[in-house]
Amino acid sequence: MNESFQIVVVGAGILGLTAALELQERLTSKKSCGSITIIAAEFPGDESINYASPWAGAHSRIVPCMTARQVRDRKLEQVTWDVFRAESKTYPEAGIEFMDAFDYLEDPPEEYVKLQGGYSEAEGFRLLEQDELQPNIKFGSKYRAWCLNPVVYCAFLLRRFVVRGGKVMRLRLASLDEAANLVPDVRVVVNCSGIGFGDPEVFPIKGQTCLVSNPCDKTITQQNKDGSWTFIIPRPLEGGTIIGGTKEPHNWSETTSREKRIHLLTQAAKMYPAILNANSQFNVIRDIVGRRPERKGGLRLSSEPLHLSTAHNGKSGHHRSVTLIHAYGAGGAGYELCWGVAQEVAEMALEVAPLRSSL
Repeated sequence: MNESFQIVVVGAGILGLTAALELQERLTSKKSCGSITIIAAEFPGDESINYASPWAGAHSRIVPCMTARQVRDRKLEQVTWDVFRAESKTYPEAGIEFMDAFDYLEDPPEEYVKLQGGYSEAEGFRLLEQDELQPNIKFGSKYRAWCLNPVVYCAFLLRRFVVRGGKVMRLRLASLDEAANLVPDVRVVVNCSGIGFGDPEVFPIKGQTCLVSNPCDKTITQQNKDGSWTFIIPRPLEGGTIIGGTKEPHNWSETTSREKRIHLLTQAAKMYPAILNANSQFNVIRDIVGRRPERKGGLRLSSEPLHLSTAHNGKSGHHRSVTLIHAYGAGGAGYELCWGVAQEVAEMALEVAPLRSSL
């Protein structure tokens, strides 16, 4: 008889959901007798400022790759791009749509102007002529990108996971040790917790956006001269349009600001007046605020042993080790990196998990 084993994924944000599904698919394809459990405090459908995935704008945006980290992330992004392309064709209900994307920069860095770091390699890329740009814009480009509805997509992923036999457990964990001891025969714990369980390199970035019902058939991002950003991101399947946005590192406040909303809408209207309704206004649905789990040095994607001691009736029990895989700290790039990260997680996990056939 083959040995049964479990993999626990901590966190049900976009990184946790895609990692769990990728692991599930790998185990199924190898007819292995393992199973996956997601343990999380929040799941799709919940609203919490710390559960960042549902609040995301969720679109792809190409940037020049000038550092080793950016080169790594570009490879992960390409995997995600390919998966989203396939899913958009196979699962129209997933809420993924490919459309034109526009980048506008008021004060473009040299790497944009010189098209360095693979910037011009995006599908359908072309530079915009000056007569296509507003006077304040010194650089513009157009390429193909994906946008998705994060509320729809996360629910879609969770349904797929459960229908295929995945298990879920709603619990706020005190430690990663607890995750390994809650489920029997755990061999691998995947840490997609976002906040990172006390990682001193992790910090929140508060972001405020505004959801409006004004339709838009393109995604537009503008980097302003003062370093701020203005963006318009459609949410497919009649999910409205995200207008943003702010980036406030180390800000733990949960409140939204009416003044910031007015500023965001004013900037978006200047950038793309065609989005306004017949009365030259936005139809505001709600303000959105979320905490993106950013990490100094970027995404943590690595593995290490997790040493456990199991206690019984107050007495020290046996000692064992499991493999702990970290996949957190993507900040605002979680959707762009998700399927690339999931594949890396699966490769690390399946190096230690038994893969003998159950047949």
